[in-house]
Amino acid sequence: MPAQPRRILFVCLGNICRSPLAEGIFRSVAATAGTANRFAVDSAGTGAWHAGNPPDPRSIQVAARHGVDISAQRARAVGAADFEKFDLLLGMDRSNVDTLIGRAPADAAKKVHLFLEYAGIGHRDVPDPYYGGEDGFETVYRMLHEASEALAAKLGARDASAPISGQASSIT
Repeated sequence: MPAQPRRILFVCLGNICRSPLAEGIFRSVAATAGTANRFAVDSAGTGAWHAGNPPDPRSIQVAARHGVDISAQRARAVGAADFEKFDLLLGMDRSNVDTLIGRAPADAAKKVHLFLEYAGIGHRDVPDPYYGGEDGFETVYRMLHEASEALAAKLGARDASAPISGQASSIT
């Protein structure tokens, strides 16, 4: 029986800029590496302000310039079931991580990590480009691409049936 895919949820504040980009970029990186079947990815926001909306047009544009289509994604808020469903919940910044840990059941808090740190890129936040210009979205794209490649290598180089450090091996 094939191993269950690793389930990864990328999380930012509103789920219209950073986390949809992270989801799309990680899908693309995994597909290029031939490991897409090892992962089930999604994105969400800690807030529900934009629920049902597509990603910010600037996120869609920067992704498209790099050959990644995120236009069909729709924003949603993190729900209680996400802490059971996903193996990893990767916050884009420390505020997202703190919010997630505050909402997580005690046994699920260990699944929450700062994305760049977990990927091995450093203990840094992915800045929110929402109030800035196009160059901020390009900078965020590059950061997320680097982190996605590092994360895919970190998780893809291992036996997909082995649990992530401290994580359950199968999530329904």
